[in-house]
Amino acid sequence: MSTYHPLTVQDAISLVRGIPGHFTPDAQLECKEIGDGNLNLVFHITDRNSDKSIIVKQALPYAKVVGESWPLSLDRARIEREALQVQYRLCPGLAPQVFSYDDDLAITVMEDLSDHTIMRKGLIEGQAYPLFARHIGEFTARTLFYTSDLFLNPQEKKEQVRKFINPDLCKITEDLIFDDPYRFSDNNNYPDYLEDEAKELRENGKLHLEVALLREAFLTRTEALVHGDLHTGSIFVTPESTKVIDPEFAYYGPMGFDLGAIIGNLLLNYASRPGWDAAESEVLGNQERLLRMVSDVWSEFEIRFRKLWDEDARDPLAKAPGYQDAYVAKVLRDACGFAGCKMIRRIVGLSHVADIDTIADVKLREKAQRTALAIGKQLVLFNRTIQSGEDIVRLVKEAEPLKGAVK
Repeated sequence: MSTYHPLTVQDAISLVRGIPGHFTPDAQLECKEIGDGNLNLVFHITDRNSDKSIIVKQALPYAKVVGESWPLSLDRARIEREALQVQYRLCPGLAPQVFSYDDDLAITVMEDLSDHTIMRKGLIEGQAYPLFARHIGEFTARTLFYTSDLFLNPQEKKEQVRKFINPDLCKITEDLIFDDPYRFSDNNNYPDYLEDEAKELRENGKLHLEVALLREAFLTRTEALVHGDLHTGSIFVTPESTKVIDPEFAYYGPMGFDLGAIIGNLLLNYASRPGWDAAESEVLGNQERLLRMVSDVWSEFEIRFRKLWDEDARDPLAKAPGYQDAYVAKVLRDACGFAGCKMIRRIVGLSHVADIDTIADVKLREKAQRTALAIGKQLVLFNRTIQSGEDIVRLVKEAEPLKGAVK
């Protein structure tokens, strides 16, 4: 059995040389550590004699962003690897292939996506991804439907739930998204000028009720295998391709959580546009494009999910009149509420987004922060009232920053 230790560059090279059928014996391998995330080591290995490359990812026994004072189970590497394998089986064009793994060393060796761009970076630069909504609609519809009770028999589903119990990573979500922003917490991180917003978050009883209901759903509903952290930093893209990565937060939870994460991150970029676009016409054009993308993400998911239900549902009551409509409506409401929670957490919580935090102009950054909070609160407060993807767009347009907002 392997003895766990963090890999060195040379360790990573030796590891991939042993993978059958990938690198030739005379390959001249180069390796660099590229992990810029919060939790793991990531190595990029290339062969100078060919165009072949590979990624080695290793979980650390603590949160890299904090250090050894925040211990984490290494079993999350197994969970991530198995989730990737499920996603690749269900959506081979939309997830990276796993080539090898070592659960004792908490290692996954997978396809290199260096020819793609991290979606968050592309969106900041104002890039358009015309096929993204279709791709992510396909990914979410298939991964959520085929891991749910709608398709799996109850015994098989419960076995899958057991395999993907992920307490350490779920605890991070529970604290950072559903708890810390609404109280005094050492994890919170925001500038002094947003204290009025933070105070309002701590005192807004109506908001707390909706967050409590959403938190209950996250804690108790084992609807499907969710990615668990499906933001634009966990998606690689080109104009023609989409690849979803990093499902280490995967667990069985409410379907709307993944959709909400995508929508919330698109709307964080929407709020940031005045900080990135030179002309007002450019701001408005990019914001309208992002709102269309939000609406399209939902509609592409719904169309595909309903089609899968009609063709492949095995639940004996799946054909009950009105059941499909009620189920889809619930997922939409959840997605709206979770999107809002994600946005709020990214402004006042521990880990922010580059879309907003790297805006150079302080006044424009503050404007983006307040806009994101206003939209986030609107989505949370009214999540139980919406009936269509267009209702999300309407709520965004109706959101107004608090009176302290920078003009």
